[in-house]
Amino acid sequence: MRVGVVEIDLQHCDVSHPDAVVCLDGYFREIDSRFTTGFDRSRGGAAGDAAYAPPTGAFLVARMDGKAVGCGGVAFRDGGYAEIKRMWVSRDARGLGVGYQILLGLELVAQNAGFTRARLDSNRALTEAHALYARCGYVEIERYNDNPYADLWFEKALP
Repeated sequence: MRVGVVEIDLQHCDVSHPDAVVCLDGYFREIDSRFTTGFDRSRGGAAGDAAYAPPTGAFLVARMDGKAVGCGGVAFRDGGYAEIKRMWVSRDARGLGVGYQILLGLELVAQNAGFTRARLDSNRALTEAHALYARCGYVEIERYNDNPYADLWFEKALP
């Protein structure tokens, strides 16, 4: 798949796969350091990562030159939308279009599963992510979930 600045290998992956574990550990470490309150996995829904597996969702890992450099999950929710979660790109791969490619890949998974809306939530500290969402057509909406770490909620109509 070639969409951004660099070519990545974006593949479905079980959240227990070693590459997924490395990416999720990086994700959780980073948000723990960036959120003003830190991040407690037991409060932030991390135990629910099994939702990112068929038939209720998917988890994607991005690799460059065989090395896992990013990830993201999508869960198919009651209410007719797909929720994008756990998007992360390693520091050495940022600015290369990897996050963009992961987001497009997750949207495609949602579309292929029959969803016409994608939603996601975010913490105010993740300003780079907010810029990506805006570039990709996400608009801010009212709160749709009870994530204690979310300050902003976004939605996009999928083709």
